[in-house]
Amino acid sequence: MTVLYGGFWQRLVALSIDMIILYIFTIILFLIGNLIVPFHYDSMYLTDTSSAFIYAIFFPCYGMAVLINAAYFIYFHGTTGQTPGKKLLGLKVVRTDGKPMTLGIAFLRWVGYIISKLPFFLGFIWVAFDGRKQGWHDKIAGTYVIKTHIYQEIKDQVPPDASFGPAFGNYPGRNTPSGNEHGSGLYGAQKEAGDNGKNT
Repeated sequence: MTVLYGGFWQRLVALSIDMIILYIFTIILFLIGNLIVPFHYDSMYLTDTSSAFIYAIFFPCYGMAVLINAAYFIYFHGTTGQTPGKKLLGLKVVRTDGKPMTLGIAFLRWVGYIISKLPFFLGFIWVAFDGRKQGWHDKIAGTYVIKTHIYQEIKDQVPPDASFGPAFGNYPGRNTPSGNEHGSGLYGAQKEAGDNGKNT
């Protein structure tokens, strides 16, 4: 059994779900801000009211939206490796060395999101062409996105008292973080998803 990497379209749908959730939070923030300083749409020029809205509400709310975005991805990726979107699509973020995800790695991956977005989202599109389905943010943070149902099948096949397993290397393999001896490693050196499945 081989761990399969999450394909481009699956990850796009998962990210879209997450962005919809974040968009709802952002709309709520701006609605609250508009209650504090009402914005009159018939006065689009920099009057006192619109200026107050821009400087007192818009920028703070935008800053809060960025913080919520960061907290959302850092928390879910750093703790479980799954945002709500990824969980619905059966995907999970894991480290290439097989070690548990941390908030620090998740933060680095979120910073990678910014880099991936800048040149026309090329860092995200890269997933479709990369052999291990890594975006630029994955490469920066040292992570993969895997299909959890395949990973669970591997875990279920490993005896509880085995000295090897998917957390350390390919089954069967030696109990080492990279699985380089007698095993190919769970994430790093296994057969790429491009050879085993489609980008779906």
